[in-house]
Amino acid sequence: MSQTVDRALSILPLLAEGPADLGQVADRLGVHKSTALRLLRTLHEHGLVYRQSDQRYRLGARLIALAQEAMENLDIREIAHPHLVKLNEQCGHTVHLAVYEEDEVLYIDKVESRYPVRMYSRIGKPVAITVAAVAKLLLADLPEPERRALADKLDYPVYTTRSTADAPAFLRELDKVREQGWATDLGGHEESINCVAAPIRGAEGRVVAAMSVSAPNVVVTADELLTLLPLVRRTADAISGEYSGRTSPKGTV
Repeated sequence: MSQTVDRALSILPLLAEGPADLGQVADRLGVHKSTALRLLRTLHEHGLVYRQSDQRYRLGARLIALAQEAMENLDIREIAHPHLVKLNEQCGHTVHLAVYEEDEVLYIDKVESRYPVRMYSRIGKPVAITVAAVAKLLLADLPEPERRALADKLDYPVYTTRSTADAPAFLRELDKVREQGWATDLGGHEESINCVAAPIRGAEGRVVAAMSVSAPNVVVTADELLTLLPLVRRTADAISGEYSGRTSPKGTV
């Protein structure tokens, strides 16, 4: 039974490359055509493959619908939270998770600093989109026309002397972030708060969320915070792997 299941599942990545006829499927599996036909018929009955008029097989609409449903039901916060807690335990600073929704970047999770000086930020609250490190990562991944359109319609509040001045400066910063794969906010929103952030990517490589470590400069300097960048990026990569299905949660098979 396990061999039959294995063979049937092996057909799906083959058809993901494009339609294939019975002979091609049998050759790929290393089985007789009658065996390949039985497997294809079973997959067809469940809507996982579809037989075209030219007698070639392709992936079925049911499989695509299942994949879409699974992606929609993935909870990035649930997956990320244990990793955020672990990062917080390692560094002691405030850790945030944010997503981009309807032209806003929102915090969807937060693990508080263990230090007495706390950050004023709330889950569900929009971030300062033109300066926040998590916002830069999420917006940098947008297609260029969308990035430019958004940059042109944003306001650019002067929170501090380090705030982003205007749309051209913002687009330059997004280009830099897109190229280097990480972002910072070094006193752009509050003079005394620094932040370093890394992207969380889905199965197709697109940025689906961003996470950050933030700390006041009375606790650590900006340079000291930047030394945590490798740890932040490793944490983001671990979340990305679990979210995209490339890796399993620790302790699972």
